[in-house]
Parts: sequence; structure tokens; C-alpha cells
Amino acid sequence: MTSLSLQKRLAAELLGSALLLATVVGSGIMGARLAGGNIAIALLGNTLATGSILVVLILIFGPISGAHFNPVVSAAFAAKGSLTRRDLAAYIGVQTLGAIFGVWMAHGMFDMPLFEASTTIRTGPAQWFAEGVATFGLLLTIFGCVAKAPSAVPYAVGLYITAAYWFTASTSFANPSVTLARSLTNSFAGIDPANVLAFVLAQCVGATVGYCVSRWLWTDEA
Repeated sequence: MTSLSLQKRLAAELLGSALLLATVVGSGIMGARLAGGNIAIALLGNTLATGSILVVLILIFGPISGAHFNPVVSAAFAAKGSLTRRDLAAYIGVQTLGAIFGVWMAHGMFDMPLFEASTTIRTGPAQWFAEGVATFGLLLTIFGCVAKAPSAVPYAVGLYITAAYWFTASTSFANPSVTLARSLTNSFAGIDPANVLAFVLAQCVGATVGYCVSRWLWTDEA
């Protein structure tokens, strides 16, 4: 990964983040439109599309940038020594920009206004705890596979997020850039902008604990 130019790595993170959000938001819109008011069916469609695209994106962009698409994942790899601080800042910037572009892509495909804010309330201690748990589990999944089964990372991450959509009260955002971008769509996948900060703080706590536990469990193998 580090042997490739920073320009190519950032392009991979930008494209991957954009395609991820286009899938998250687009499948949410499609699911809601086709489900006839059945939220469970809409969520199922949203879940399957998101888990599937994660496998694809990690497979194609992993060899270039590591396929983080997530500031807390990039921060964990920086703490591990795999990214410089300069590269980390650049990764976070393009991940956030890519995520926002992905929302706009979805809106364009479904003839929705390009600029809008979500009115979906997602708040409260249970949802904050759920975001901490979701992000903790994501870090364990990534670093456990990196240590023991590197080739399984794309499939493990896709399957983990598929499961976490359903076992967490928050539907597992587990990503600060995704959370911010989803505040810019008043669709099935949205989150009210006023609720973003608490989600991001919970994700940072969960990621920190997940990273520390991962380093303790797999220090010798990683």
C-alpha cells in the first residue's frame, strides 16, 4: 500500500467512499419506495446492498489504499504505524468528501434535491451505546483478520456490517464520514444533523477500545 503514490491512494479512498454512500443512500431510497411502508423489508434491502458493496470495494481498492473509507479505521492504522499523520489527514479529508459526493450521486439517480438535511431523529443513550459497540466490533473484525486471515478482510467486513445493521439499535453507522454524509439526505438512510456529533463521539470511543483490545489480543501476530 505505502509503495503506491499518495495521489492514487487518495483517489481510491475518494472513489470507494463515494460508491459506498451512493449504495447506502440509493438502496435506502429504493428499498423505502418498493417496500410499501414495510420498514423491515426496506432495511433488509439496504442491508444486503451495503454488505455486498463493501466486499466489492475492499477487494478492488484494498490493494491500493487499504480500503479504509472510514476515519476511525485510518486513525487506527496510523496509531499502528501504517499511516503518517500527513497521510491520515489527507485520508480523512477525501473520505469525507467522497461520502458527500456519494450522497449527491444517489440523489441525482433518484431525482431528489442535491442539497437537503435529514429530519430523521437518531439519538439517546441506547443508540450511542449501539454506535460504540458497532465500531468496536468493526475494529476487532478488521484487525483480527489482518492478524490471522488477511485475505478474508473484505468478506468479514461485509458480513459484519450486514449483521450489525440488525443487531444494533442504530443500524451500525460505525463511521464518522458516513454519519456526516447521511445527515445530508432526507431519506431512509438519513440522520438529523443535530444527532451527528454524539454518534461520532460514540464511534471514536468504540474505535479506541476496539483498537486497544485488538492490539492486546493479536500483538504477536499482527
